[in-house]
Amino acid sequence: MAEHDLSAPAAAPAEEPILCPLCAKPEFLCVCDSVEPVANRVSLLILQHPQEQDRLLGTARLALRALKDAQLKIGLSWPSLSKILGRDADPAQWAVLHLGAAHVKDFPPDRELVALDKKGLPLPDQDKALAGLKGVVIFDGSWAQAKTLWWRNPWVLKARRLALNPKRASLYGNLRREPRREALSTIEAAGLTLSRLERRPEIETALGKSFAAMLAKYRAALASGAVVEQAPARKGRPPRRPAKKSAAPTA
Repeated sequence: MAEHDLSAPAAAPAEEPILCPLCAKPEFLCVCDSVEPVANRVSLLILQHPQEQDRLLGTARLALRALKDAQLKIGLSWPSLSKILGRDADPAQWAVLHLGAAHVKDFPPDRELVALDKKGLPLPDQDKALAGLKGVVIFDGSWAQAKTLWWRNPWVLKARRLALNPKRASLYGNLRREPRREALSTIEAAGLTLSRLERRPEIETALGKSFAAMLAKYRAALASGAVVEQAPARKGRPPRRPAKKSAAPTA
């Protein structure tokens, strides 16, 4: 059995980066000083899957910082919308941005935000379907995680269903691989949705500006070697799933 020098000092643990208390990003990625929160009329509620708490490229907390009326909840299921918000709320007066099997080819070509029926088809009177909404729920996570949140929260079935049909691809570019062309970051989805509902393009512009600033800092960090880009999953093989864990507690 080898002997160990117990008098030798232990190796110093790697220093954890200092995180911004608002956006939870490392200091070199934080853009909070340049963010001017937008006063949105339609409330935003982000439900984040517990395994999606991405420190670097996630945008849920940045969306929270960029909007005056927004909430973020982390968990898997909640008994009702009212329970989440802490006030009386009717899901029928809210909409959920659903990532299910929508028929994109049937979407109106002139609309980037589409109201759907329960079969995933566009409703005939889009203006009526989108009118009077008090809030929007967005799932933050992978496609599989979003579906988990959908099925574990039956109250979302009472809400109106929305889908995105963006004209432009996500600003993520090659930083993230998405399974569908219409996939956007959470902050982009929030900006597009709220700007179309409120008919205020400045909402999308403001949130997009904050997202672009964060990505510019990330790419600069890659170029300087401050961060190392993760290797993409091998083509034709899905990323390895983490070991099964017990269900996370609800938020």
